[in-house]
Amino acid sequence: MDCPAEEALIRTRLESLKEIRHLDFDLPQRQLTVYHDGESSRIEKSLAELQLGESLLQSEDSGKEGLEENANQRKLLQTVLAINFAFFLIEMGSGLLSHSMGLVADSLDMLADSFVYGISLLAVGHSLNRKKRIARMAGYFQILLALGGFAEVLRRFFFAEAPPDFRTMIVVSFLALLANGFALYLMQKSQSKKEAHMQASLIFTSNDIVINLGVIVAGVMVYALHTAWPDLIIGMFVFLVVIRGALRILKLGS
Repeated sequence: MDCPAEEALIRTRLESLKEIRHLDFDLPQRQLTVYHDGESSRIEKSLAELQLGESLLQSEDSGKEGLEENANQRKLLQTVLAINFAFFLIEMGSGLLSHSMGLVADSLDMLADSFVYGISLLAVGHSLNRKKRIARMAGYFQILLALGGFAEVLRRFFFAEAPPDFRTMIVVSFLALLANGFALYLMQKSQSKKEAHMQASLIFTSNDIVINLGVIVAGVMVYALHTAWPDLIIGMFVFLVVIRGALRILKLGS
C-alpha cells in the first residue's frame, strides 16, 4: 500500500464488510489501522485477495477510543464552523451597512475559515498524508483570499471614502472576539490539536482574535480622527495576518 489508488482499492473492498467501523491509512509508513467488531478473519481474507503483499503488524483491543476521538473532532469542527459562518453573515451585513472595510475584510476571513473547517471535517479519520494535503489546500486558499483583499483595500485608498460607523465596528467586533475566544478555548482542550488539520484550525482562530482586536482599535481611531483611514489600514492588516497564517499552514503541510 503506497499510493492513493491502492488506498481506494482497499477502501472499496473493506468498507463493504459489516464488521468494519473505521479505516485509518498512513501511506508514507505503508500502514493501515482497521477498527472493527468481532474476528478479523474476513478482513484478512479480503486483504489477501488483493495481493498487495500485506502483513499483520499488531492486533489489539482498542475499545472505542479511536472512533470516539474522530467523533469528538467532528463535533468540535462543526461547532467552530457554525460560529465562523454565522459571524461571516453578521460582519458582512454590518460591514456593508456601516461602510467598514475592516468588518468586510474580517467577514471574508471568517468565510475562508468556514471553508477550512469544512475541509478539515473531510480529513477526520483519514490518513496522515491526506491531512497534510488538506492543510496545504487551506493555506493556498487563504493566500488567494488575501490577494483579492489587498486589491480591494488599494481601490478604496485611491477613492474618497466617508468614515464608517465606528459604533458598529466596535460592537460587532467585540461580539466576534467573544465567539472566537470560545472557539479557541474548545480547540485548545482537544486531544487531537497536534494533527496538521487541527493545528491549521487553531492558527486561523488565533488570527481571528488578533483581527477582532484590531478592528476595535480602528473603530476607536475612526471616532477620534473622523477619517476612514484607520478602517482601511486595519483592512490591509487583516490580509497581512491572513498571509502570515497561510504560510504557517503551508509549513505544517510540508
